Amino acid sequence: MNTRITLSYTLPPPPPDSNIMNTSDCKDSASKSNDDDVCDVNNMLKNMSTDDNHVSICANCGKEGAKNICNKCKQVKYCNAVCKKVHKKKHKKQCEEHQRLAAEKHNEELRIAAELHDEKLFKEPPSQYGDCPICFVRLPTFDNGRSYKSCCGKVICSGCVYAPVYDNQGNEVDNDKCPFCRTPTPKTNGEGLERNKTRMEANDPIAIYNIGNYYMKGKHGFPQDYSKAIELWQRAGKLGYPKSYNNIGCSYECGRGVEVEKKKAIHYFELAAIGGEVIARYNLGLVEQERGNIDRALKHYTIAVRDGESDSLEMIKRLYSNGHASKEDYTIALQCYQAYLGEIKSDQRDKAAAADEEYRYY
Repeated sequence: MNTRITLSYTLPPPPPDSNIMNTSDCKDSASKSNDDDVCDVNNMLKNMSTDDNHVSICANCGKEGAKNICNKCKQVKYCNAVCKKVHKKKHKKQCEEHQRLAAEKHNEELRIAAELHDEKLFKEPPSQYGDCPICFVRLPTFDNGRSYKSCCGKVICSGCVYAPVYDNQGNEVDNDKCPFCRTPTPKTNGEGLERNKTRMEANDPIAIYNIGNYYMKGKHGFPQDYSKAIELWQRAGKLGYPKSYNNIGCSYECGRGVEVEKKKAIHYFELAAIGGEVIARYNLGLVEQERGNIDRALKHYTIAVRDGESDSLEMIKRLYSNGHASKEDYTIALQCYQAYLGEIKSDQRDKAAAADEEYRYY
C-alpha cells in the first residue's frame, strides 16, 4: 500500500533576512515562550479559594447549606438565585481574578504539555531495524534492502539473502534455504502464508503487520476488511512495529476504511515517527510544510534523512532552492545521508544490487 501521503501546499514567501532556522540539532525543539511556574499559579488559586470549612456558607447572607455555585469561577456558593444576584457586583472583581488565574493555569499546563510532547517527538529515534543477524551490518531503511523470513522471524539484508552458501570443502551448495535458520524456502504461497500465521500466533509484530496488509488488499484468500487490517496494525504497533502506525495514519488521512480525520492521522504518524518509521517522519514534514511551519518541517525531514529517507533530502533541497532553508541546513542533510550510506553499504550488498534490481538497497 502507499504509505506516503500526498499534500498540496504553497510555500510562504522567503524570509526578508538571512536568519533562516538552523536545524543542525533536531533535539532542541521545545519552544519556551513563558517561564511562569505552574506551582505559583496553583498556590494563588488555592489562596483565593474559599476555605474548606466554609464552602457551604452563602457568600451573600452567610447562611449555611449554600448549594447554588457561581457558574463562572466555581469558587463561591449562594443559598439561592436571589443572593447570587444581590452579590454579583461585589463578587465581580474576585470572580474575574479567579477566571484569569484559572486561564493562566490552564495555558501553562498546555505549554508544558506541548514542550514535553515536542521533546519526545523530535528526539533522535533508534534505528528501526537494527543490524543484519548474519553480517552484522546495519539493515537498510529501503524495503528492497532487507527480507523478512517467516520461518524464523528474522529480517535479513539483501546481501546475505543473495550470497552463495559453501560447505566445509568450499563447494557451493543449494541456497534455496533461509540464510539464517536453513529452513527450505516455501514452494507455494499457501506454505508461506501458513508460516506467517504461525508467527502471528507467536505475537511476531511483522507477521501481524503482513496479515493486516493482506486484509487491507484482499489478497491470499483474505477478504478485504479495512477494520480487521487496522485492528491488526494496532496490535503490531503495540508490539513494537511502528510501520503499522504509519499505515493507520494513512488510512485516516485518505479515508481508507475509516472516516477522514486529520488529527487522528497526525497522531498515528507521530507514534510511528517516535518509533523510528522514516516515512511517517516524512509525512509529518509534509503536514507541517502545508501549515507553513517550515522550521518544524525541516526538523522532521532532517531526522528522516539521518535514517536514509531520500525523499526528505529532496524536500530540504527544494526548501533551500526556494530560500526557506539555509545552505547549512542542506549541507548537514547531505552529510547525514552520506553517513547513513556509510553504515549500510557492503560489497556483498552491492553485488546483490548489481545482479538484480530487486536487491537495490538505497
